Amino acid sequence: MSKQSEHDLILREASKIADALAETFAPICEVVLHDLTNPSHAIVKIENNISGRSVGDPATELGLARISDSSFPDKLVNYANTLSDGRVVKSTSIGLKDSDGAYVAALCLNVDVSYLNGMADYLGRLTETRDIEGVSERIQTPRSDDIVKCVRDFALARNKDPRSLSTSEKRDLMAHLQELGMMSLKGSIDDVAKALGASRSSIYYYIK
Repeated sequence: MSKQSEHDLILREASKIADALAETFAPICEVVLHDLTNPSHAIVKIENNISGRSVGDPATELGLARISDSSFPDKLVNYANTLSDGRVVKSTSIGLKDSDGAYVAALCLNVDVSYLNGMADYLGRLTETRDIEGVSERIQTPRSDDIVKCVRDFALARNKDPRSLSTSEKRDLMAHLQELGMMSLKGSIDDVAKALGASRSSIYYYIK
């Protein structure tokens, strides 16, 4: 394979990876493919453009450093970078070599961290809570145990055992349980009947 064919193959395959990464991490991750054999017009692909650069723009200082030194690191991951407008980005640069070990291309990712930081601030404000003196609340749906407790508390407030409540008191109890939404629970009739020592049919009578 000629050097030109090898170079074209590397750029072609790297372009597929660039497209996939850009689609996966859109819109906050800019993906740039550089042709390091043409430093004055190095950019051959740029997706999710956040830097304002264009295809045909020159290589960066990092790209030029790679071109001049084949021992330059293959990967630089998550290093701090800054856009021309001052936004902070997190960058990763991957150098691609030919069969002779010379850098011929680079695939670079630039994540707009300022966007993520803004989202983090928003979520932080959205989830922020504060304590209010004298206010304490637990939001939960009533359970079977709550029905039994409510029946006992109702009777206790009248200095009675649940089984000794009068008919009118039992009617009041049913109304109270309905207001609390407890009578809509599955098995509520059975629970109340058991707590009062009464039959299911009598509970329906007290509800009327």
